[in-house]
Amino acid sequence: MQHDGLLTLNILIKPADLKALQRDVWNEEYFPSKLVVDNIPYEIGITYRGDHIRRFRKKSYRIDFGGYNKDFQGREIHLNAEYRDPSLIRNKLSFDFFQSIGSISLECKHIFLELNGRPKGVYLQLESVDDLFLQKRDLPYGPIFYATTYHANFSLLTPSNNPKPSLLSGYERKVGNDEDNFDLEALIYKVNTIPRSGFSEEIARHLDIEKYLLWLCGVVCTQNFDGFIHNYALYQNGETKLYQMIPWDYDATWGRDWNGKIMEYDEVPIKGFNTLTARLLDVRDIRNQYRLHLEEILETSFTVAALEPQIINLHKQLRPYLSLDPYKKKSINLFDSEPELILQFISDRNSYLRNHLNDLI
Repeated sequence: MQHDGLLTLNILIKPADLKALQRDVWNEEYFPSKLVVDNIPYEIGITYRGDHIRRFRKKSYRIDFGGYNKDFQGREIHLNAEYRDPSLIRNKLSFDFFQSIGSISLECKHIFLELNGRPKGVYLQLESVDDLFLQKRDLPYGPIFYATTYHANFSLLTPSNNPKPSLLSGYERKVGNDEDNFDLEALIYKVNTIPRSGFSEEIARHLDIEKYLLWLCGVVCTQNFDGFIHNYALYQNGETKLYQMIPWDYDATWGRDWNGKIMEYDEVPIKGFNTLTARLLDVRDIRNQYRLHLEEILETSFTVAALEPQIINLHKQLRPYLSLDPYKKKSINLFDSEPELILQFISDRNSYLRNHLNDLI
């Protein structure tokens, strides 16, 4: 069944299992359930996903198929509630934007979720970043690490300037083996210890600098404040052995923070954050490369003219379902004002970044 174009996913779970799931939101155990789509049932396991979002009334879910599912083209999917984003489109808008500028990104689409036949509202269905994610993009198999906490800042210290308990603090390996852990430890150690004189040459043996700079442009434009130390996956190309970044959880963007509050357009500087970014932009040639990429993006992809059609289309697509979403139906007026807010942010952010391009000379 579809709600005016949105596919409906209905999850069927035993009442006792649902109570057990709700009793402990931090439990990672999968509960056996059924997912019904267009009258086709799929055996699944379900659990909550996310960090602070588990405390929200509208929960996000991780769905496990127990093996490869050809209809969903993966072993698992994520259903994001987008609870703190009054527009419900910031994640989708971000991932599509990353793709438009040449950075690797996720495929996602909005769906309507029901739980035991009861409406749970509009969700964003995202693919999992794993080995199948790589296969779909014809990328060589390689390790993938999720940046699960703010310790994933490429530093030897935590953001509060305390020594990290380990070099891998902040990361969770999704794909790979223990030897891959040593490679990531080596990367973080080198980022912090390579002398300035040899940094450019040495880091190029470990990092896809071009891809990193495109990712940096995406984070800086969308202004994901946490995106430099969290909210990303780190993939090491199995052939080149070079690392690159994959964005993740981008609802706190386009003029709002992770609480859904207004974030002014100048909160994130043009040079961004984290130790790796600082060291890269300390190199004149790399800094110039970043400036040229950003300059082009500010003229083409990150403009009101380029993004307004997508913003309006997404808003129109979701508008009929706000009244069906038990968590959003009281905030329809706020939803209706979001496109204008996002477009104003794009205009202001674009001007701000243009005015600071000289900081990169």
